[in-house]
Amino acid sequence: MQLAAESPEVQQIDEALAAWTQGDLALEERWFIHAADASLALTSESAQAEGELQSITYEVEGLVVITQTCDIVRSCIERPYVEVAPLVEGTAQTIQEVERGRRPSYAFVPAAKDRLLVADLDRVMTVEKSVVASWERTPGCTTDPERRHLARALARKRSRVAFPDDFVALVRKLQDRLQQKHDKDTEEGRALRSLREIRVRAAPSWDSNPAEITFWFIRDAAVEEFAGKGWETYLTAWKKLLMPAGRFRTIEGIVVTLDDLTGRDYVESDPLDLDHLSTRAG
Repeated sequence: MQLAAESPEVQQIDEALAAWTQGDLALEERWFIHAADASLALTSESAQAEGELQSITYEVEGLVVITQTCDIVRSCIERPYVEVAPLVEGTAQTIQEVERGRRPSYAFVPAAKDRLLVADLDRVMTVEKSVVASWERTPGCTTDPERRHLARALARKRSRVAFPDDFVALVRKLQDRLQQKHDKDTEEGRALRSLREIRVRAAPSWDSNPAEITFWFIRDAAVEEFAGKGWETYLTAWKKLLMPAGRFRTIEGIVVTLDDLTGRDYVESDPLDLDHLSTRAG
């Protein structure tokens, strides 16, 4: 739909979207265009073609806006579209796993938690702002930490590293151990849950032969020990599962806080998603 830049309709659309932010929900919009038609951007005219839409849509539990806030609030002339993902039902256990970042295909939205809904990031639809302007907005996130958590989940979906197959084989025992212990009501389980993230770097690069591997287990600064045990106790056990092999001849593991890492350490390392490591063959 072509709109004149200074038209009252443009002003009305821009004003309607001024309050919207990334993560906001449209709980009354219970439709979603089939993935095969993902290139189709829904316009206000086509939205009225009810018969046509019935043949290309699925019923969902609502929609969540995943476009960045800065682009949502820009004029519909400059940024005419918004991306949304469908809300889908889950169990209480599923919601907890998504909130902890253990299911990167989904995103946790605080306002949807009580409804047992999460955002399905495998499906994304483009919608014209003139359509979104007519939706009823439900705030999805209400604090800065909640907004950052959602933004990280969205970024993680698109930026997960495809680690080399020989590295995936090298960390398989560690992967199994941490997956098994993470949710247990044990000292090690609680220690794992307190980790902010695990990052890994290959020096000089992932393609090098040989390559030196460094694991950073990043803890919260306030958690210096568990049950009177220093982090070295847990680190020693984890490092025993990381035996040098092939071109990975040197392996180091360190428990640190974010303040301990240099900016270079952080940007030259990759987040290690132990729950979703896989080989190309697998």
